[in-house]
Amino acid sequence: MPKPVILHAAKLPAATEAELAARFTLLPLPEGRDQQSAFLALHGPRIEGMTLRKTRVDAEFLAAMPGLQIISSYSAGLDNLDVAAARARGIIIANSAHVLAAEVANLAVGLALSLTRNIVQADGWLRQGHWADGGALALSRSLVGMDIGIFGLGTIGMALAPRLQALGARIAYSSRSRKDLPYAFHPDAQRLASAVDMLILCCPLTPETRHVIDDKVLGALGPAGYLINIARGPVVDEAALIEALQNNRIAGAALDVFADEPRVPAALIADPRVILTPHIASATTQTRQAMADHVVDALTRHFGQPDIIRKTGAVQPAER
Repeated sequence: MPKPVILHAAKLPAATEAELAARFTLLPLPEGRDQQSAFLALHGPRIEGMTLRKTRVDAEFLAAMPGLQIISSYSAGLDNLDVAAARARGIIIANSAHVLAAEVANLAVGLALSLTRNIVQADGWLRQGHWADGGALALSRSLVGMDIGIFGLGTIGMALAPRLQALGARIAYSSRSRKDLPYAFHPDAQRLASAVDMLILCCPLTPETRHVIDDKVLGALGPAGYLINIARGPVVDEAALIEALQNNRIAGAALDVFADEPRVPAALIADPRVILTPHIASATTQTRQAMADHVVDALTRHFGQPDIIRKTGAVQPAER
């Protein structure tokens, strides 16, 4: 029986690449839009499945693959995929949100603690000899009793909320719909920001969420408020954020994602009230391997080899 033909557009660990090659006929996607168009014109009708990581897949790209049945994405975010066009065709979309949720939530907790307890600044203060000189480090702020808002209570937000509760925080949220949960619900980002001391972004990047964190939301968060972004960079209007920081309209920010990665605005780099990490929320050995395993498992299950599904468990459809 011939192997299913898979368009391979995701750079994965070597062992995973070998596993995919053993189970499927792989067609590696070339780089460059012109080269991709020519490649799809030649091979598109044969393609039944696709691996995806960062490639931009729009309606035209999808139209070149009339037999495409499933897209298996290494990432949680699907902002590089025309989801509506794929779903209109009945194409299955499997992403890794449920695989990486715990790891991303853990980083968010680390950023929240670092931001409020001044961990980064305290490290520098000690290394510079101020403790030995007898100086007194300024007191920091506790998460105990803090009101924290989660914007986007999907898979990652749901993993984050109990972690923050375990630290003594009170949880509020905004999502596309109210959920049957014991957390305060607010219908939009501005009203959520006005009700909390810290706003953590966990939403997908969509046309509706692009720059949803603007000057009005930051103003509602207020001069004692903190912003954490573990979602996607363009969810935040970076110019508005920089202006808010420069004018002391918020207390600080912790950012794992940026609008134009890997370029980060100099104003954010220079601001000691901002903690910066280079898009590492899921970047542990274990989680990245589990994400890669899930890419294989989603395809394997779809094409009828469930006996070799392993550790990533049941394949789940993408959550938006």
